[in-house]
Amino acid sequence: MENELKATIALILIAFVIGAYTYAMLPAQVADHWDLSGAANGYGSAAFGAFFFPALMVLLLAIFLIIPVIDPLRANIETFRGYYYGFVLVVTGFFFIVFLQAILWNLGTMVSFTLTLPILLGCLFFYAGILVGKTKRNFFIGVRTPWTLANDKVWDRTNKLGAKVFKALGIIFILSVLLPAYSIAIIAGLVVAAAVGLILYSYVEFARLTKKTWKRRRKRKTSQEEA
Repeated sequence: MENELKATIALILIAFVIGAYTYAMLPAQVADHWDLSGAANGYGSAAFGAFFFPALMVLLLAIFLIIPVIDPLRANIETFRGYYYGFVLVVTGFFFIVFLQAILWNLGTMVSFTLTLPILLGCLFFYAGILVGKTKRNFFIGVRTPWTLANDKVWDRTNKLGAKVFKALGIIFILSVLLPAYSIAIIAGLVVAAAVGLILYSYVEFARLTKKTWKRRRKRKTSQEEA
């Protein structure tokens, strides 16, 4: 078993231990949702607060473990297996920290999510950039559009660009903590812009390569007819 998976499982077990230990300390109604200003605006049971995130982490791990098995192009996933399980650990770590912050909030130590979430998302996106840059064509991981899935060259070029974009977004998200009133808007706007931009780029690359291939075939056909 990869070290990243061992660390992921350890984090999940620690989360369950923390949930079980703090369950009796939590109020009957715990804050479980926060608005854009960082104020709590949703509440649930103590059991939900103590065990929702650990259970979610188990579910996500199960999904991540299934993906390499069911993907028709799973042989390609094997080529970046280490980075993939590194991403699993980063995602688990993301939710582990969110879980800890929620527990601490409900125990009286209230640190605003507007301060921590941009940093956590920044780290997540930066590592996603590392992962995307290592991917080979598959149906679950990377920048997947009809055009990247149809052509290895389009996949490689789009995901290489995606790697740079995600890393840049990660850095910007971390820096956005300096503007807490606008950080969520900055993150949302840039994610949409990046998604649209990468989709358009993959289409343009596919069209360009298809046109180039068509011209080459037409030229070859013309040469054969002249011969």
